[in-house]
Amino acid sequence: MTARDTGAAAAPADRLRPGTAVTPLRAGLHLRGRRGSVTLEGSTAVPVVWGLLEEPLRSGGLGPFREGLEPGSALHVAVDTLLARLAEHDLLVPGPPPAADADADADPAVARWLGATARHPADAAAAVAAARAEVLARDPGSPLASAAVRALAAGGLPVTRTADAALPADRVLLTVRGPGPGAGPGAVRAVVAGCVGGTGYATAPGSAAQALADAVALEARLDGAAPPAGAERGKAPGSGGVPASFPVLLAGAAAHRLLCAAAGLPDPAAEGEDPRLLPGIPAVLLAEARPARADHHSWLGPVRIDADRLTDLAPPAVLDEAMRRIAALGERRCGPLPGPEPEDLPQLPVPLAACTLPGPRRGAPATSRTLTGGGPRLDLARLELFCRAAELLLGEDAFTVGADPGHALGRFLRHLASRRYASRVDHRTAVGPARWSAHPQYRHWWTTLTDRLGTAARTEVHRLAPHAEAYRAVVRRAPRDAAHGAGTVLGEGIEATPGDAAAFAALAAVTAVVTAGSGSPAGAGAGTTGLADTAGGARPSGGAVAPLASAAARTAAWEDHRWTGGWLADLAGREEDLRSTLRRLTCGGPGVPVGAAGPPDRPPAHAPDRASDPEPAGVLRAFGFTVLRTAEEAR
Repeated sequence: MTARDTGAAAAPADRLRPGTAVTPLRAGLHLRGRRGSVTLEGSTAVPVVWGLLEEPLRSGGLGPFREGLEPGSALHVAVDTLLARLAEHDLLVPGPPPAADADADADPAVARWLGATARHPADAAAAVAAARAEVLARDPGSPLASAAVRALAAGGLPVTRTADAALPADRVLLTVRGPGPGAGPGAVRAVVAGCVGGTGYATAPGSAAQALADAVALEARLDGAAPPAGAERGKAPGSGGVPASFPVLLAGAAAHRLLCAAAGLPDPAAEGEDPRLLPGIPAVLLAEARPARADHHSWLGPVRIDADRLTDLAPPAVLDEAMRRIAALGERRCGPLPGPEPEDLPQLPVPLAACTLPGPRRGAPATSRTLTGGGPRLDLARLELFCRAAELLLGEDAFTVGADPGHALGRFLRHLASRRYASRVDHRTAVGPARWSAHPQYRHWWTTLTDRLGTAARTEVHRLAPHAEAYRAVVRRAPRDAAHGAGTVLGEGIEATPGDAAAFAALAAVTAVVTAGSGSPAGAGAGTTGLADTAGGARPSGGAVAPLASAAARTAAWEDHRWTGGWLADLAGREEDLRSTLRRLTCGGPGVPVGAAGPPDRPPAHAPDRASDPEPAGVLRAFGFTVLRTAEEAR
């Protein structure tokens, strides 16, 4: 065990990681290696100490050098401090340098790469030496297969070519067999590389069955997301074709991932600390031919075989984390779900987002469905729109989706209460305007609706049940005369106070009017805090997101409920009691989530037969989202 494993000072046998570059500063040093870097400043003695330490540290003579220092001296303390900083930043490796005649067959370039990259270079070199690679393709002489063979051979692996008629022409399977760190003798790890139009990909390392299953699903996604307009398979859209260097670079990237898996090195996707990538979710490499670019994306396919594909992420603890997961699930090319984005929609007076659902609605003409919705902030609008889009893909009202169990339960209970109490005119208790009209959020959205947008409307607020702190507010478009009925519902809110309910209803009404005026398709539907229209089965989700949105959020002392952040914090404090009230009022009837049990303030459990749920329920749960099934669907 070395200093990097324990956090202690460097061991006597440690040496400087190969490839580490050193830049002297006026009063310090900057050291940078492949796995880390550090800047040491504060004294002009730092470069002097390094001048004494560098040679024994590079040559493996650290032990004798430290033994020659006077115990407790300033130089001894300075050397130990410097070594500790190097160990913290993974700039030390264990063991002496390899002997010049240690392995005559070893490629010096491979040895330098392993020394600069591996935590334990000797173990990684032994794993690579014992591994054997194979490249399978329909045409083993194709540019992609040939480049993969060359790249694996350059990495120090013996490679064989194999023809496999079952593989498509643009797909290559790379496998490596060997003990490998954490794998048994003869274990096989695989990566698939392929091209769909002008887009190339390399799957995450895994078993051969997992890599092939990922490739099939990924190609289906890329083929569906590829810009059609006359682009031919194998040619980049708007170009004369894929450049000859593209398969070479793609094969090199795939071989690099496989070599790292064989040697027990971190996957290349983990390098660079890309904040878009989600820890615990494998990443695929996507590469574009024109313009040339490549990046990794967190991705799970519908078929999950390997153990690392079967572990679900914990629910997101904060809103930013949920938004990162939405970005991964809604990635334009490979995401399994539509990604809500602001597009070219107006962001004033209310932030708007939109997404397009694949395929037609059941019983509707074969046209795509566009959902549009708004919220008090754009991130909240995107989250709620994403959840509603997922629900529609899963089966209309059969499921409720939330970023975490509390969010899903809050959305579900509001939807259930809306259905139950919308038509119970005789059982509703009207609440006078004096109790809600002065709410600052309601005033803001109401004046926006009536003054800025010039919409004639009226607000109604009712208590759901006597002595229950749960209220339903509805904003209706004012009818021209009594013959036109009560007026079209523009927005609805169900909250713990009449003011909050009225505010969310007014916000939803503003969203509906702005969406209609922005040219968004009529009948598109929305499922957000701001209701665009009702064709999509929109739900009054309101403050269900408040606990997540306010978790770890920093608000200034002067941010009260007149500000969105302060309002969300207030809503979060009332959300648990509201869920308990709504669950008590609606418990036992249609729509109670399957598996619901325990105290009413706890989220319902997942259905026991969740394996039968349609996609994308599985991938949503894998990314930490909560998917609740309703009793109607279970029946």
